Amino acid sequence: MTPGSAVPTVTSGPSLHEFTTELTVAIRRQVADAVVALELVHSEGDDLPAWEPGAHVDLLLAEGLVRQYSLCGDPRSSDRWHIGVLRDPNSRGGSQHVHEQLCEGATVTVRGPRNHFELVDSPRYQFIAGGIGITPMMPMIAAADRAGADWSLLYLGRSRTTMAFSDDLLQMYGDKVTVWADDERGAMFDLQGSLQTPRTETEVYCCGPGPLMDAVEKLCSHWPEGSLHLERFAARKQTGEEAAAGLDSYQVVCQRSGITVAVEPGISMLEALEDADVPILSSCLDGVCGTCQTRVLEGTPDHRDSLLNAAERASGSVILPCVSRSRTEKLVLDL
Repeated sequence: MTPGSAVPTVTSGPSLHEFTTELTVAIRRQVADAVVALELVHSEGDDLPAWEPGAHVDLLLAEGLVRQYSLCGDPRSSDRWHIGVLRDPNSRGGSQHVHEQLCEGATVTVRGPRNHFELVDSPRYQFIAGGIGITPMMPMIAAADRAGADWSLLYLGRSRTTMAFSDDLLQMYGDKVTVWADDERGAMFDLQGSLQTPRTETEVYCCGPGPLMDAVEKLCSHWPEGSLHLERFAARKQTGEEAAAGLDSYQVVCQRSGITVAVEPGISMLEALEDADVPILSSCLDGVCGTCQTRVLEGTPDHRDSLLNAAERASGSVILPCVSRSRTEKLVLDL
């Protein structure tokens, strides 16, 4: 969930008092094989916080289970939030809970919204979605279309029956949308041919399974810096060089709390901070969602997340303590 701007935006993690409320499932629809779409509303009819394309919310499920889902409705509608949820066959409990427990009339605690996948202004966009990765793209596409931008969507999937909202997108936007189902086409889409020539003033947005994201990232390596924007659902694999870069033990100075925390081998920075009762929100624990993102005031982070872009990593101005470590013996954080 990362913006691809060449100039990093320095932000802290979410406030401990950010918007959290209980919402009701007003409408539930089956929109593809193993995919349900939920419309969430406030029981009293209250307006919900404003959001921009690319934003996601946390669903606080049973027994401390927290999962992030992209908002896929219209940001101009303040009375409801839309999400789409794929039932993962390897679910650790989140998508299973949504599919089995969140029927119409059920309630769920929701926190956010939060956005690490902002739509930047551009005259041209190339959107690439794989499977459930279509959800954050839908409000982006609508916004780009309203702005009169030149855009196209490549929507990839194994079968059209698994590709949520594909018929709606084709009906609304026609030939701007390419739906590529492997079982119909008999072959995988030629991503290399599509991305081999960089296009000026074009932002590439991609969301979907890890192999798709890795392929697009590699194929766009020669595009202008900052033109590729990725949102991952799962952590990318660390290279051996990355894994060996950080120190095994170091100190974290929490500037606002006045607490210095020793991080020892075998525990994460986040675990050490939580054990010292330093106030910090967390969620995915995999360096994907950005909930724990924190400003770095001094020291050099050892980035091991799957969220920050190259410019944000190079600046050393933010860190995700759930997975990242330190390359210096002392790291001063805005906590």
